[in-house]
Amino acid sequence: MRPEKTVRLTMAQALVKHLAALQLQGPGGELQPWCAGVFAIYGHGNVAGLGEALWAERGRLPTYRAHNEQAMGHAAVAYAKAQMRRRVMAVTSSIGPGATNLLTAAAVAQVDRLPVLLLPSDTFVSRAPDPVLQQIEVFGQGDVNANDAFRPLVRYFDRIVRPEQILSALPRAVQVMTDPALCGPACLALPQDVQAEAFDCPADFLEPEPIVMRRPAPDPAELARAAELLRSARRPLLIAGGGVLYSEAGEALRVFAEKHGVPVAESHGGKSSLAWDHPLNAGAVGVDGGPAANELAAEADLVVAVGTRLQDFTTGSRALFPQARLLGLNVQPFDAIKGRGCALVADARLGLEQLGAAVAGWRADAAWTARAQSAAARWNARVTEITTAPVAPGVLPYEGEVIGAVRDSAPDDGSAANDIAVCAAGTLPAELHKLWRAAAPGGYHVEYGFSCMGYEIAGGLGVKLARPEREVVVFVGDGSYLMMNSEISSSLLLGLKLIVVVLDNQGYGCIQRLQNATGSASANNLLVDCVAEGGVHVPVDFAAHARALGAEAVHVKDVAELKTEMARARQATRTQVLVIDTTHTRTTEGGCWWEVGVPEVSERGKVRAAHQQWQAGKARQRA
Repeated sequence: MRPEKTVRLTMAQALVKHLAALQLQGPGGELQPWCAGVFAIYGHGNVAGLGEALWAERGRLPTYRAHNEQAMGHAAVAYAKAQMRRRVMAVTSSIGPGATNLLTAAAVAQVDRLPVLLLPSDTFVSRAPDPVLQQIEVFGQGDVNANDAFRPLVRYFDRIVRPEQILSALPRAVQVMTDPALCGPACLALPQDVQAEAFDCPADFLEPEPIVMRRPAPDPAELARAAELLRSARRPLLIAGGGVLYSEAGEALRVFAEKHGVPVAESHGGKSSLAWDHPLNAGAVGVDGGPAANELAAEADLVVAVGTRLQDFTTGSRALFPQARLLGLNVQPFDAIKGRGCALVADARLGLEQLGAAVAGWRADAAWTARAQSAAARWNARVTEITTAPVAPGVLPYEGEVIGAVRDSAPDDGSAANDIAVCAAGTLPAELHKLWRAAAPGGYHVEYGFSCMGYEIAGGLGVKLARPEREVVVFVGDGSYLMMNSEISSSLLLGLKLIVVVLDNQGYGCIQRLQNATGSASANNLLVDCVAEGGVHVPVDFAAHARALGAEAVHVKDVAELKTEMARARQATRTQVLVIDTTHTRTTEGGCWWEVGVPEVSERGKVRAAHQQWQAGKARQRA
């Protein structure tokens, strides 16, 4: 047998060359790089081995500098989300705290079903210099170190202890990240000695076949059961989840809704899959949903959950629509069977198309469709009212009025449809879910699966990398800003302009409201309540801080000035930070019950009353 052609390479060189050569094949046969680049913070463990390999391939696989490992992980995750999971980024760190800083980003990607390739450095396989700087030693388990913490947080984990193992480990990681059902983060822990070891790498490993994304079709028997269930429904409601966007099923969703008269409600993940002004778009559903979608959910006889995880915010802790039967159309069986519903395991686009064909001629009750359209129209009118209402002099605005000013700062040329709103935690996601008007897919980018504070600015950076032609507006509270803001500087290094709107309510206002709603006293949330003996509360000058990081920044005095400064920021070429003082005491109507553990025994009457409300909610919960 003729020996296969090989190339003498280090493990790190083989990894990087394979990654740089991977291409994604589009539906028309067009090719583009699958991995858009690598975020790297170098340290001992990756600067010599992987760092050298990345430098050599910088023309095909760019390396980007970040300031915080968790933040660069968030940026990579956001990039994949903005690319609808078709393209990815990799991240690499040193061992020790550099690697463990990536754990939160790994959890975000795992919860949100998003692909990212994590390449943390690892200790020496030889163990000759053990214990090395930053090495965690686990008594009784000599083969365990800090990187083992990634195991429950990723879809695929491997530690490369021989250079030739990269030949199987890397393709497996890529397979997981490109599989529509398994999609999530992959972690290859790279011991620093093995990174630098050479081996005879097969030449064909350096020329991988293009990646073609799968679209699993429905099983005929499952499709028949789903069609029978749908035909028996009179008041169906479809909930669009992130899977609708990831499978590019927006058009199939629109056609299905119109042909069959089915109203559509949106989870955080699915918002923007149907234009906000479509007559059958009832808007946000769930704990932070609007009245239209929640009223329909409470009376539907069938809920068709398409591409959604059905998390507690979407289902009102499973108490929003306990009367309805469930049909789960999802590419992941784990999600399709939630709520003991009828499962239709398939790609969202193919599933909607084939389910629609299977029930050709069937429509929801005309009165139900008309009612849904009327509810959606009333809610849209109310959104306009909320977001354009004047704020009285001397009264602090709340998120709804800020959202309206940002939206309406765009010129009357339709360019607002180009905006991408980025957010993650606190009250802002709830208000954006109800009030942001997304006209095009991807115009709403809110990480609310893990609800990760600190994702916002870093996520905006990843979104701008993925969609440089669109205006990326990051909405962030003062708490999240203080938690992670360093990637403002990174955005300047990379020439990626962001508009960051900081809403300063002087602390964790969202959690204080929850604290009070469950009967507890105000404590440890607003900064004025946290001043220890001998301490002093000094308000943060966020605009000055952002200027120190290199951004152009201003603290506006009111909503009118915010709108003016937003118009100016849209014309700017570098990152802009706009700060406005807001109140946490007002919120937009809507919502539904959310299960939060309330003490069964308390000396406080308010806590006892809150526990009674909890019991009432539990009585409505789906078993």
